[in-house]
Amino acid sequence: MDGEINKSCGLDIHKRFVIATILSRSGEKQQHRFARDDDGILDLKNLVTSEKCDVVACESTSDFWVPIYEALIDHLPVIVGNARDMKAFTHKKTDKIDSEVIAKLALNKMVQPSRVFPKKHREFRSYVRLRLTLVRKRTDIKNEAHAILSSEMLHLGDVLTDIFGKNGRAILAGISSGKNIDQIIESLSPNVRKKSVQIREILDREISQSAAIRLQICLNLIKHLDEEIEVLEREIFNYAYQKHKREMEILMSVPGIGELGAATLIAEIGDFRDFPTGDKLASWLGIVPNVYQSADKYHNGRITKRGSKVARWILTQIAQAAARKKNSRLKEFFNRKKKTIGYAKAIIALARKIATIIWHLITNDEMYEDETGYQKGEVKKRKIVEAEIFSVDERITIISGIIAIMGKKEGEST
Repeated sequence: MDGEINKSCGLDIHKRFVIATILSRSGEKQQHRFARDDDGILDLKNLVTSEKCDVVACESTSDFWVPIYEALIDHLPVIVGNARDMKAFTHKKTDKIDSEVIAKLALNKMVQPSRVFPKKHREFRSYVRLRLTLVRKRTDIKNEAHAILSSEMLHLGDVLTDIFGKNGRAILAGISSGKNIDQIIESLSPNVRKKSVQIREILDREISQSAAIRLQICLNLIKHLDEEIEVLEREIFNYAYQKHKREMEILMSVPGIGELGAATLIAEIGDFRDFPTGDKLASWLGIVPNVYQSADKYHNGRITKRGSKVARWILTQIAQAAARKKNSRLKEFFNRKKKTIGYAKAIIALARKIATIIWHLITNDEMYEDETGYQKGEVKKRKIVEAEIFSVDERITIISGIIAIMGKKEGEST
């Protein structure tokens, strides 16, 4: 904020209460404790407005700060800072000290404001994050079902690519409900029915009652989670295409980015134009290495991991998919990096490259175009042509050298 700050308020926010410290340039200090409810937040708002505070600062502690931010932002500036940065200024830990330190930092303009998204966008992002949580829980339950089948020596993975697909679930439902093998096979699709001999061999054993009950519970939970995830995805895509249709189109033009990846990136990053460069975006996402310098010596460590965990996760997934995309410049970049730094680091390097690419595309309103420009089957031809060009250049260099030597000898003889 512009201008000098004469009075600041620092908030140490907890789940049930808030400690507020008001500091002024003259050295006056007052501390108050408020309940973190509607009445307490109203009393806090009345205090900071009556005391004519220039700024209120707090840490981004979970989502505890959100209702306080919403109540105060229309009346005075509110700074939400990174908790890790603020903790670097104190080694003592009490609620009152935390609140006072935050007030001191705000008074001296030493709090770097975090990016606070609009309310609607925060709701959109919470849909995306909840979906990811439910997907991970569904994966845990699927792993539990795999463990149950393995303990009963029912190796369905030998005949089915996905045991939780349509046919796989039909078999699992039949096993858990006590159907006989003929009834189970009749419920399968014609393609899978061709493997009836193998399926009979696998299912030709009795499953324990305990395993059947546990398997049925897992199937019920997976079905319920599928339904809830579908509801969330409907809300996610409705918002994404209504508010960010152009950004979705641009992002989905990049190899490896689908509908869900594009929506997740928009939810976690927000307005790409908040960042002056693609490298700044990559830094905010935490996919750049730590840098340490001393006596003109640089040391690069692991990536900082300072930004959104969900954004880093989806970028890594996108990089994995882009690295498998045939005949693309991104795959060439990954293969080149993999030779020198290994697979894992090359994936992160590709994720960072994709982050800078999507920043450029969105800020310039451009669709992605692969620079290679060759189709399937032309990769080998392209390499041969490059080799031939190199050979011609090499021959020209040799001939030029011979001519230069001959000219020099002629000059010496004269």
